[in-house]
Amino acid sequence: MPLSAPLPVSMRHVDLQSFGAPEVMTFATGPVPQPRPGEILVRVAAAGVNRPDVAQRQGSYPPPKEASPILGLEVAGEVVALGEGVADFAVGDQVCGLANGGGYAQYCLLPAGQALPFPKGYDAVRAAALPETFFTVWANLFQMAGLTEGESVLIHGGTSGIGTTAIQLARAFGATVYTTAGSADKCAACEGLGALRAINYRTEDFVAVLKEATGGQGVDVVLDMIGAAYFEKNLSVLAKDGCLSIIAFLGGAVAEKVNLSPIMVKRLTVTGSTMRPRTAEEKRAIRDDLATQVWPLLEAGRVAPVIHTVLPFDQVVEAHRLMESSSHIGKIVLTLN
Repeated sequence: MPLSAPLPVSMRHVDLQSFGAPEVMTFATGPVPQPRPGEILVRVAAAGVNRPDVAQRQGSYPPPKEASPILGLEVAGEVVALGEGVADFAVGDQVCGLANGGGYAQYCLLPAGQALPFPKGYDAVRAAALPETFFTVWANLFQMAGLTEGESVLIHGGTSGIGTTAIQLARAFGATVYTTAGSADKCAACEGLGALRAINYRTEDFVAVLKEATGGQGVDVVLDMIGAAYFEKNLSVLAKDGCLSIIAFLGGAVAEKVNLSPIMVKRLTVTGSTMRPRTAEEKRAIRDDLATQVWPLLEAGRVAPVIHTVLPFDQVVEAHRLMESSSHIGKIVLTLN
């Protein structure tokens, strides 16, 4: 296992002794993990904060059996050690990646198939804002829902990390984008990113707006993170042969007394997924698509992460409070020394 320098035996990390509010997170010292075959060890310079982190902290999104119990799903930093069989990376490389856990720490293990080099011109903060949202959007919007050039898409939660990523990627690949957001400022931000029309869900009915905007035809794809509260409405705004892709349940997971007939009448597809349970091979396939089809867009400046705020590692509680407030536009990133 080649090393750039002797590694410390211990590291600082966020500790979760119980589930609950952001204040349950504390700091602890634990062993530096050792890479297993196919893994790389990264000295973390920056880590993204995401909704699944909040869900894990609250007790509703447990890590996979062999994953680190430490919070954190995306990191950026320097490769400091290689597990057996890793050939794509070398000690000293600057990488970002999708972790299976363990990102809120000074050192984090990444499966090599879930890591990517920093896009040219990127620093650790910008690179750390990429993996979780770009993996999720690519898998759900393009691989599963099949969004293509010339189609239209409704993206709920347009100013979230997922939303800001999805708007830009959909536009970059030639789709017409509609989105929902919760204020005039957030709607303006969505339209600034490329949405043709951003709908303020607090003051407007997105079903009525979309029917008028599309001449009654509807949209080809809906990317939804609300779930039950929007399920029937989402079906109603889909065009024939459309696809509803569900990635979260912020509005509940159980829909009652829903009219399912549009699924048959319009030949709709309803799909959904979470990223964490996917196999290593599935995540590698997503990584490979990102490397060839999306990283060039980042390097050309056609797509970029939207970063709301950058906080030091010690302010992880404040970062989670901000995430839960939904007042942010874009990503929240933690920096580590």
